[in-house]
Amino acid sequence: METTARPVLRSRVWLTAACALAAVGAVLATVGVERPVAVVASVLVAGVVAFAVLIWALVRSGQQRRAHEEDLTAWAAEQAAQAERLRIARDLHDLASHGLGLITVRAAAAQTLDGAAGDAERARALADIERTGRAATTELRRMLSVLRSPGTEVAPLGPAETLADLAGIVEAGRVGGVTATLHVEDLGEVSAGVQLTVCAMVREALANTARHAGPARARVAVRRADGAVTVVVEDDGPVPGWQPHPGAGQGLTGLGERVAAVGGSLRTEAAGPGFRVTARLPDTGSDAVPGRTPGGLSKDLPRDLPGTVQR
Repeated sequence: METTARPVLRSRVWLTAACALAAVGAVLATVGVERPVAVVASVLVAGVVAFAVLIWALVRSGQQRRAHEEDLTAWAAEQAAQAERLRIARDLHDLASHGLGLITVRAAAAQTLDGAAGDAERARALADIERTGRAATTELRRMLSVLRSPGTEVAPLGPAETLADLAGIVEAGRVGGVTATLHVEDLGEVSAGVQLTVCAMVREALANTARHAGPARARVAVRRADGAVTVVVEDDGPVPGWQPHPGAGQGLTGLGERVAAVGGSLRTEAAGPGFRVTARLPDTGSDAVPGRTPGGLSKDLPRDLPGTVQR
């Protein structure tokens, strides 16, 4: 996303004033002392000129500073608008990728089976497609209502995701056909921003797997090492006969921006026949979410959980 450079105040008013005062001083130096009347007149004229130069410099510098503050205000408003557009773009991507994309994946998977098993799978696929389509439609209407609302009205907020939501994120991928396991080590305290980023990373990586590898197996691992939380999502590669359903290509790009926003790094690479996404998120746990067990997991959540994934 292109950003406009922050306005910088570059003023030569006082340099010009200094040069003018130096010129006045040079003129005074040429006046001979043998003519006292001329000296007095020259000093008076020089004083008036110097006073006028200083008044001009003060007025002009004030005008430039006010113009600079107006430029800064406009620049800040533009930055805020760009950030909001990026947020809406990410929300739309999530809607298309995790909602409409899932409909495509389920429809494609249902076509690959024949016989009674195929009929049962198609019935389940139709039910999943209907449920996902309704949810996507509701979310799209909500977003459109926000965009149509007056500028003073803010978008409705929901509770931020935490590591306790990882099990549900992995479980939600099951309708895409990808079987995954979730393993979360004891992370200690984890800051709220990092927890939110971990959830976004796992959701996008699993969605990516579903589109590119189909009903494959995958593994999600979250651990802490060297002052950072590391998240690894790896799949076994496309199942035989699967035709990839690429998205718009913005998912991993947006994820990289989200990871970079918390000072982390994202790496994507082939892992044998499969694909691996690794995020390293520096974290001190200084703003950890209260009311969670170490690592942000609820006490009754199993450490390894069968679920599903999407690339």
